[in-house]
Amino acid sequence: MKNTKVTLVPLTEDDREQFILDNQWAFKYGALQEFGERDNHIDDDGEIISRKTIERCIDAPDSETYRIVVDGKKVGGVILKIDKETNHNELEILFTLPDEHSKGIGYGAWLAVEKLHSETVVWKTCTPYFDKRNIHFYVNKCGFKIDEFWCRYFAPTNEIPDDEKHYRDEGPDEMFLFIKVMK
Repeated sequence: MKNTKVTLVPLTEDDREQFILDNQWAFKYGALQEFGERDNHIDDDGEIISRKTIERCIDAPDSETYRIVVDGKKVGGVILKIDKETNHNELEILFTLPDEHSKGIGYGAWLAVEKLHSETVVWKTCTPYFDKRNIHFYVNKCGFKIDEFWCRYFAPTNEIPDDEKHYRDEGPDEMFLFIKVMK
């Protein structure tokens, strides 16, 4: 497995807008690769992941947001949700820019996240059903296991706080939930 040496650099306010745009491009690229221009997963603003969702993740009180940097170049980003009481943490968003795919950057970033939060007992994350690249990455590279498949037959109502249920309607209606037990 490639393991590119990456650095996680805390997001600065002056980089926030570019981080959001890069994040949206990375997710849109994946959908366009899978579905082409006919994609019905892109919202009214032309995005797979909305600005509102990204900003909500960045601004959450238990959030940590980092740029993935390789050789001084910003090549992606990570948003983590850290629960200091339970150490059951969430990988909210991880992305690398499409031009940087298949260079081991995502895997290097994940290893850096694990090292940064070695106290973690369980990691959770999710990804849309159609993003085979992400599913492969989480299961085959990072060691996550598929825990649930969210679809019209099964919705994780207990996982989503009441004040955030409206965000469930923003993305694809079918998602995989992954977990990785660390300890």
